[in-house]
Amino acid sequence: MAPSTGDVQLTSPGAGQDFDDLEDIRLLDSYDKNDVVHDETKRIQVRISGMTCAACSNSVQTALRSVHGVTEASVALLQNKAEVVFIPGLVKDEDIKNAIEDAGFEAEILPDSGAAAHAAASAAVLGQFTIVGMTCAACVNSVEGILRNLNGVKRAVVALATSLGEVEYDPHVISKDDIVSAIEDAGFEGAFVQSNGRDQIVLGVSGVYSLGDAQVLEAMLSGTKGVRQFRFDTAVNELDVVFDPEVISSRSLVDGIQLGSNGKFKLHVRNPYARMASKDGSESSAMFRLFISSLFLSIPLFFMGVICPHIPLVYSLLLWRCGPFLMGDWLNWALVSVIQFVIGKRFYIAAGRALRNGSTNMDVLVALGTTASYVYSVCALLYGALTGFWSPTYFETSAMLITFVLLGKYLECLAKGKTSDAIKKLVELTPATALLIVKDKGGRTIEEREIDSLLVQPGDTLKVLPGTKIPADGIVTWGSSYVNESMVTGESIPVSKDVNASVIGGTINLHGVLHVQATKVGSDTVLSQIISLVETAQMSKAPIQKFADYVASIFVPTVVVLALLTLLCWYIAGALGAYPDEWLPKNGNHFVFALMFSISVVVIACPCALGLATPTAVMVATGVGANNGVLIKGGDSLERAQMVKYVIFDKTGTLTQAKATVTAAKVFAGMDRGDFLTLVASAEASSEHPLAKAISQYARHFHFFEESSPTSGTKNAAEEFKSGWLYDVSDFSALPGRGIQCFIDGRRILVGNRKLLEENGINISTEVESFVVEIEESAKTGILVAYDDILIGVLGIADPLKREAAVVIEGLQKMGVIPVMVTGDNWRTARAVAKEVGIQDVRAEVMPAGKADVVRSFQKDGSIVAMVGDGINDSPALAAADVGMAIGAGTDVAIEAANYVLMRDNLEDVITAIDLSRKTFFRIRLNYVFAMAYNVVAIPVAAGVFFPSLGIKLPPWVAGACMALSSVSVVCSSLLLRRYRKPKLTTILEIVVN
Repeated sequence: MAPSTGDVQLTSPGAGQDFDDLEDIRLLDSYDKNDVVHDETKRIQVRISGMTCAACSNSVQTALRSVHGVTEASVALLQNKAEVVFIPGLVKDEDIKNAIEDAGFEAEILPDSGAAAHAAASAAVLGQFTIVGMTCAACVNSVEGILRNLNGVKRAVVALATSLGEVEYDPHVISKDDIVSAIEDAGFEGAFVQSNGRDQIVLGVSGVYSLGDAQVLEAMLSGTKGVRQFRFDTAVNELDVVFDPEVISSRSLVDGIQLGSNGKFKLHVRNPYARMASKDGSESSAMFRLFISSLFLSIPLFFMGVICPHIPLVYSLLLWRCGPFLMGDWLNWALVSVIQFVIGKRFYIAAGRALRNGSTNMDVLVALGTTASYVYSVCALLYGALTGFWSPTYFETSAMLITFVLLGKYLECLAKGKTSDAIKKLVELTPATALLIVKDKGGRTIEEREIDSLLVQPGDTLKVLPGTKIPADGIVTWGSSYVNESMVTGESIPVSKDVNASVIGGTINLHGVLHVQATKVGSDTVLSQIISLVETAQMSKAPIQKFADYVASIFVPTVVVLALLTLLCWYIAGALGAYPDEWLPKNGNHFVFALMFSISVVVIACPCALGLATPTAVMVATGVGANNGVLIKGGDSLERAQMVKYVIFDKTGTLTQAKATVTAAKVFAGMDRGDFLTLVASAEASSEHPLAKAISQYARHFHFFEESSPTSGTKNAAEEFKSGWLYDVSDFSALPGRGIQCFIDGRRILVGNRKLLEENGINISTEVESFVVEIEESAKTGILVAYDDILIGVLGIADPLKREAAVVIEGLQKMGVIPVMVTGDNWRTARAVAKEVGIQDVRAEVMPAGKADVVRSFQKDGSIVAMVGDGINDSPALAAADVGMAIGAGTDVAIEAANYVLMRDNLEDVITAIDLSRKTFFRIRLNYVFAMAYNVVAIPVAAGVFFPSLGIKLPPWVAGACMALSSVSVVCSSLLLRRYRKPKLTTILEIVVN
């Protein structure tokens, strides 16, 4: 059994230090305790106990500023801390503490956290927090507003559908515990999940059964070099550790504790996403228990009201008078009181905190409606006991309202859980353990041991058995196999992996045994980045969400006003005799009749459906996109993509396969062909351009196979031959959009397009021009070479088109999207390529920086423009476009600049991205239409507008059932997006403009 002492606050290696902040950093400032602000002052922080309001903080601040020698003082009420700048020669730390205590509060000077902690905390931290209890957009607005107003918080985004908050904060000013407290003060349950800091780890601990065990663990951690802070939560057996990654690694920390305890303590890394999933499950479980409890107590109410009147013996017992009331009245009151104030307590707590923070939400409506029904019923009983005039009671209305609302909440939790399936599936791809190969200094394997996959470090050699998941991104160092990468890239065909091949963590090794050297671990892996992208997208808000936020801000007050008007109208109409008394309930009056309509208005109105309309659809869409190899960075990207008018394609690597090959080589200066190719290859050896690599490969192939070499035929001989056949190059420079320039043996060599030679005054003869034109008109690129200012030859390079390029272009045109091609290549080649794929609008001879200008030229009339590219030179255009798409995973820079990341090198995914965006926003609009139509129709019906003419009347409990199911129906509508199937090549051409 775990000790029942609550959280055990373990001290750090530095005695006497306070550990409320696990970041081991100060909350109010970025200076250390002894940091000198200028030559004569120093800055400290003081923890203050007893402040309850702004008046208290003002009192403390005034007391501090009145101390002679204090130059600056600021007090943070929420953090219960003060920051004081003073002149050490005039005042001491103890004087500041005494001044606070004289003002009536307890004070404690915070110890120095150390320069190391200050350096580690110099950057802002991005933290994730779970927020339980949000029901509508008004809740989201309330939490966001409170978080953004916290001192030290730079940015805060809250997502209703995921019940997550993402907060960027300065750990010098505010801690994560303060953020959790602010969330809870707002009326919701908050918990820290994870941050982007690499110096903190959360470990599950087994083997701690008593306080003595906890003290042993404390002693071990206190003596571990590099450990800054730690806290052990005995309730969940979790250990939070902040450490210096430059002194100790997470694996060394875990190994040290396990070995130091002789195996008594077993530690494993807690996956933050798994912790979130467990919290989601606990929320739905808690809601289910509340619903079942309410239903269990509501069944007797239904039995007494509907069944018992037909059973004389039982009914006579209910009519037995016990004191001033009948036995049935006592039972009704007792059962409903438990439902109202025990099971329904959460509604009162949430409503109270919402009102205290100046906001309103669905909990306010539920609390108001059920309380009105309950209070009226109690008053009716008391009035009957005093006067003998017994009015009907509506205890069952309160009970059924709460029961149906809890049912709706439970179903909503289940449905929302389905929307986050994408992240759960991605998290499940991460293997729990990895098989680590330990080698000696000579490279011999000395042992193989199983470790937590989250403890893998760069450089580790891992053994991957057939049928198991690859633990981290890395390079194959031994073995060969086929790997299933479909779960990451969406490509169903297994990929062959040999030595030096790269592998992706989370993919499945199918056949042979592989040894993999880890290169990227933790948050740097492809899988982690995919999860991060999906998560970021689900946290984002589409611009259309602003509509729901605005409606939510005025919804509840408007409904309350409508309910009051309904009450007044029906009551006054009854008092004036505007409707017959036959409409009144048995033993009822006009007030009771009007009150039931008013309560129905309160409980049937539902802001939840509006708040869930957009985020649930965006969540499902991002998950569906990830499953199809299309990563969407946010709801705003989805909204823009569905309105795209132009799609601009980069040519090389996007429309083409980026597998350039030299198809023609002609020498014009009487030079030997081999010498010509050697010159060109030597010049291009320092270039990273795909065409340069094609030229070098062609020249190498020419020499290796066509020139005799006594050592040809072995790999080592080939490498030796390769290193010796190129000329020495000096003053190399790449000229974007033109080519390269360098010097060989003091003579300048130019390799590039026609523009490069013309700028340098190189004469291009008619013969050369004719040959280049012939190459360009056959959709190839002509590369001209000049040596010592004389044109010596021309190379023709072909880059084959992707097989699906023409079909995708035609499909886009069918969808009403205009394709455009942009390239730095010459006009003849560009037009020839564009003709092959069916693109009418071409922009050629564009410098890399000019691609962004091309994008802007299409945006001038307000059109939405998408840019598809794959390389670093495309990143400015990707960033300038309304929708940037990095294809084939692109480069890191391209991914950063893009709104969509297309994992596969397949143009079909461009259509998938646009098609998915359109279907998603069709679903969002449908959700809004339903949510708005529901409230527009339901509120008048509940108010009794159609009762005089059609006799339609909704009892409050029916209204509650409708309200509970409205938000569930919106979530289920969004879930239909999970049935999305991307268009196939055989169906793309059938797509028509909606």
